[in-house]
Formats: sequence, C-alpha cells, structure tokens
Amino acid sequence: MEEGNWVLFLTLAISLCVSGAFQIQTETLPLHTLPEPHILSETLSEPQETLSLSLHLHLHHIDALSSNKTPEQLFHLRLQRDAKRVEALLIQIHARRSAGSSFSSSIISGLAQGSGEYFTRIGVGTPARYVYMVLDTGSDVVWLQCAPCRKCYTQTDHVFDPTKSRTYAGIPCGAPLCRRLDSPGCSNKNKVCQYQVSYGDGSFTFGDFSTETLTFRRNRVTRVALGCGHDNEGLFTGAAGLLGLGRGRLSFPVQTGRRFNHKFSYCLVDRSASAKPSSVIFGDSAVSRTAHFTPLIKNPKLDTFYYLELLGISVGGAPVRGLSASLFRLDAAGNGGVIIDSGTSVTRLTRPAYIALRDAFRIGASHLKRAPEFSLFDTCFDLSGLTEVKVPTVVLHFRGADVSLPATNYLIPVDNSGSFCFAFAGTMSGLSIIGNIQQQGFRISYDLTGSRVGFAPRGCV
Repeated sequence: MEEGNWVLFLTLAISLCVSGAFQIQTETLPLHTLPEPHILSETLSEPQETLSLSLHLHLHHIDALSSNKTPEQLFHLRLQRDAKRVEALLIQIHARRSAGSSFSSSIISGLAQGSGEYFTRIGVGTPARYVYMVLDTGSDVVWLQCAPCRKCYTQTDHVFDPTKSRTYAGIPCGAPLCRRLDSPGCSNKNKVCQYQVSYGDGSFTFGDFSTETLTFRRNRVTRVALGCGHDNEGLFTGAAGLLGLGRGRLSFPVQTGRRFNHKFSYCLVDRSASAKPSSVIFGDSAVSRTAHFTPLIKNPKLDTFYYLELLGISVGGAPVRGLSASLFRLDAAGNGGVIIDSGTSVTRLTRPAYIALRDAFRIGASHLKRAPEFSLFDTCFDLSGLTEVKVPTVVLHFRGADVSLPATNYLIPVDNSGSFCFAFAGTMSGLSIIGNIQQQGFRISYDLTGSRVGFAPRGCV
C-alpha cells in the first residue's frame, strides 16, 4: 500500500471505529499439534550434463537431522537457535556499521550455518559427491568442509576431498575472484587464495578459496567460487556447509546471475499442516505470476541482507494505532530498517511496534482463553479441546504489496496440550526481521535485476 493511501486508510478506519461501524475482520485458525520430524529419503541418481535455465530443489527443515527427539524438544531447540541467530545477526550489523565503509565484508559475512533452518542435497565436484548444505539469505560466501581437516565438526556425510575431484581448482592469490574477498589471505606454500569467514556467535571457517562444479539434481553449475574449509570451529551442526543466498557479490545468486537471470525463490511449507516439501527455484520460473512485489532497499553499510520498506500493519482490518512507518525506517547511517530472512524463525519488531501490534491483537482475540507466557512469547492462549477458532486478521503493508498472513503464520502451537502463542516478538534493537514462520505458504521471489521481492500466497504447489 502506498504511503498516501495508507494515511487515507488509517483515517477512514479510525472514523469507522469512532462511529461504532467497524467490524473486526477474522480468519479461521485450524488447530494442529507440533510437527513430527520427517525422515530424509531423497534418492539421487548420477547427474547428466544439462543446461536447464531453471533449477527446482526440495528443501528440508533442520529438524529432519534430529529424528530421535520429540516435537516439544525440537521446538525448544528451534527457539534456542533462533535467539542465537538474532543475536549474531545484530552483532554482525553493529560491527559493520561501527567500522564504516572500509570494513571488510569477509570478516563477518554471514550467519553460522548451524543457525540455518533449511538445507538441500547438493553434489560437489566431479564425480559429484552429495552432501547436505544449508541455504541462507543472511550469508554470502559459499563454503563446505574439506579434507584434510585441521579441525572439522561432525557432519552427516563424508567430508569432501578436493583431491578426488577432476574439476576442483584453487584460485591464485592475484586472481580477480580472490580480490572479491575484501581481506583475502595467500598461502605461502602454494600461492592459493585463502578465505576466512567469522560469525557473530564466535564460529568461523578458514581454508582455500577455489572454484568447483556444483550439481543440483541433474543440473551442473560450473566454476562456482567457494571456500574449501580445513578449519571449521564453533556452533556448526549436521550439514557439510553453506550456500549463501545473500545480496553480496560472492553469493550463489549473484555468481550465477547470468545463467539464472538473477532470480530465485523459495516456498516454506507449514510442517504442522502439510506433508508437501518446501522448495527453492533458481531462474525465470522462480518468479510467480501471482506475486505482489515490493522494492528492495539498499543499506549503504551492509550489502548482505534484503531490506524492505514496511509502512504499517493491520489487525482485524484496522491499521494498528501508534505503529507508523518511521518505526521501520532505514536511515543513512545504516540504522534500523526491516529485513526478510530465511533463517530467523520468529518475526522480530522494534519494541514500540511490537507492543502496539500485540495490544491490538489481544483486543481482537479477547474472546479466547489466555494461557501463561512461553519462552519469548508473551501472548498465549489455551485452545485445548477445540478444533478451530476465529482470530483477527493480520496484514503486513509493504510499499506496493499488502501481505495478508494465514492465521497459522501468527498463532502457532508451542506444545501438544493446546497452548498457542502469538508468533511475533519485540527487540530492543532498531532492526526488524520478517521470519520464516510468517513466510510459510508464500512463494518468496527475489528478483535481483529488478531489485524487488515478491509474495505469492499459496505458492508451495
């Protein structure tokens, strides 16, 4: 919704409320329990050389690597990962902003893949050795663990050995690709470019910067610049490495922009209500015809993240009072703003914006039985014994795109006893984050050439 129209809408809604003519808009929430982890069963055949202009891949949630845990345990772990990710993200942004324009983007260029939520199966090298890699819009550099390991964490697959690949090539220290790392190193032994990525949680990966072939099902993508990590320490778990989907110049979408036309999208399913897989698409077919687009905003201090312009939020069909666009504005110094992030689960809003939203939702849901607070959630309800309830609608108003959330994207189960909580949280930081719970069911399209992000409802088909 454009800002002028938003002000008109706000004025009309207030007048309707004053006259008593306003009817709260509601949505039906079908009640589900916490999702059970699914078993990984993807079968892969030896790839053939193809030149498809699009890639379609299934995504798995990180819970699939912990099938021995209960749904309650997995949910607690998810919230713990989420808190650590948000903390690391804020540390990263503060470090970049404080260091000024000369800061090296390779020092803190992403978020630890242990905090990533979704991963896929990717073939590395020739012949292709398949490994699990986290996909993350909050990171740029592509990397994976490599033998020999000075120090490696435990991963599901065998560690990749570059000496067994016909297409692996170290990047020379003086090569243009090496200079894309803002602070590259150089091995005295073999004059190969070296990279180091450090994360806000203290984790890091260090090794040789190289080019290699990646295989996505039957599609080979050649000469992808990636880090071959021989020393990987910190909070990494399960997956072999990370496929960075950020806006920086070494991310996978930017590197492969000519082939896939600088477009990709993903759709994350609500795992408590659907057995369909989540998916990611690269190429022109990634952009849905039904998508509503909002422009991307550039942060002059930080090129990794996808910043959007959020103008306001409606609850029950009325704009939330006290929640203005100024609370979400990105200033010239790189402070504030709103990012959309695949690896953060729960949407964080600046504290004043969250309190206004929460209070409006509480009023609209006053007919529901309240329950105690749960973890970071301060607005919870006891819906035990019910099969569905009516809840007020929630709409996010981005510039040019009104995103009406399904009820399952903002009132979620937190146990298997009927407790549901409002899935937003406040932050003392000026940064707001649109998390993946609120993105569920939408195909989120990233058009880097057009500098825009699209939301297509019911996009996981």
